[in-house]
Amino acid sequence: MDQFYRTTNANVHRGLYRWSEAATAQYEQVRDTVQQFIHAGAREEIIFTSGTTAALNTVAQSLGQLLLQPGDVILLSQLEHHSNLVPWQLVAKRYQANLEFFDGYTLPVLHDRIKIIAVAHITNSAGAILPVAEIIQVAHAQNIPVVVDAAQSVPHLPVDVHALDCDFFVFSAHKLCGPTGVGVLYGKRAWLDRMEPVIGGGDMISSVTLQHSTWADLPHKFEAGTPNIAGVIGLGAAVEYLTRIGMDVIQQTTAEVHQYLVGELKKLDFITLFGPEQRSSIVSFTVAGVHAHDVAAVLDQQGVA
Repeated sequence: MDQFYRTTNANVHRGLYRWSEAATAQYEQVRDTVQQFIHAGAREEIIFTSGTTAALNTVAQSLGQLLLQPGDVILLSQLEHHSNLVPWQLVAKRYQANLEFFDGYTLPVLHDRIKIIAVAHITNSAGAILPVAEIIQVAHAQNIPVVVDAAQSVPHLPVDVHALDCDFFVFSAHKLCGPTGVGVLYGKRAWLDRMEPVIGGGDMISSVTLQHSTWADLPHKFEAGTPNIAGVIGLGAAVEYLTRIGMDVIQQTTAEVHQYLVGELKKLDFITLFGPEQRSSIVSFTVAGVHAHDVAAVLDQQGVA
């Protein structure tokens, strides 16, 4: 990122001068890097956003416009982050659809009014690993698309969206050692081709008249305006860094640290653990008789964030 700002710092996709061409090449190389990292089928299925929240809002608005009619249902787990709840509340209100919920741990009972399912891969509150592969399988048996919030899983697990067969998969750079303000929206091309952009501006159009516009090809129709170029380059560097370490190594190390932490916490009778035994890297707990804010303050004094 520092090198980009010092030596290039030009916009992408628009200039014919060498700085712009160099910036474009670096920016687009990251798309290839991310495609390989998550095993997407095509680079056009990788869309850069400002984060997981923006990616989920984009999917909710565009997919909602495409699929929802009054009385239809969006199915969510009860364990979702606000970023995978509030966008669907807004869309449900707009199209007079309904929200229904399942516990997240067991497979949902589906019916013909369900048009979209959105679920976390790993929950942010308790680190629960949800059975997304099985959820996707039963959803696809009824032709229901599945949106996976992978903000907590991508930094800790090897990911293969092709094998998972999810329709949409979103995550943020800052969760995987990258900069803030950058995220990724993966979507199957079969869906993205049918969906309308929800943000208009430069670089996402093919043609413009005073009354009508046509959209650029994927992925650019979903990337309006000047992107966070340096942030995307930082995302690429972070992915390359994790790839060099190896996601299998990261997963194993995380599991060992998690096992040690949980084992030590269980020895303390004033600690209450929350969530299932099958967790990822997140462990939620309370200390008897002590407010969580006070626990955080004491840990901070010990250098624990």
